[in-house]
Amino acid sequence: MIRSILIHPDPRLKKVSDPVTQVTEEMSRLARDMLETMYEAPGIGLAAPQIAVSKRLIVMDCMKAPEVPRSVIMFNPQVIWSSSEVSTYEEGCLSIPDQYADVSRPASVTVAWMDETGAAREETFEGLWATCVQHEIDHLNGKLFIDYLGMMKRQLITRKMEKLKRERARS
Repeated sequence: MIRSILIHPDPRLKKVSDPVTQVTEEMSRLARDMLETMYEAPGIGLAAPQIAVSKRLIVMDCMKAPEVPRSVIMFNPQVIWSSSEVSTYEEGCLSIPDQYADVSRPASVTVAWMDETGAAREETFEGLWATCVQHEIDHLNGKLFIDYLGMMKRQLITRKMEKLKRERARS
């Protein structure tokens, strides 16, 4: 089922999410809905707070090739190591449509999480995957990619999103 994606500014996007205590059928269904929503948007990552669910759950697929998907579902993901090397990517966000900015983050990170079976997993991500997983984990901590920008640029984007929300409400 495709879910509605919250648009910034929305106070639910700034809230720290609650841990997932166990992977239930309901949580697995939520993860599948999130993947469907992400692919439909289209995007490469989605965090539960973006669909108004305050749980530590993210999904992502940075393959950018629908014929070779590599969907990843992460419950309670956390970065346990990050490189001192930094990379900069032009980031966007499904909750901040059509707005992009360069953000610098560690070039590679090791993430620990619980998968959809409840098993503990750990993997090191690099390149776009590293950027995406850090971006999505930020959502779980109430942080948006625009929080890395200067105040003027952040305010400009926020005003654009407020206008977009007003326009959508009218139609």
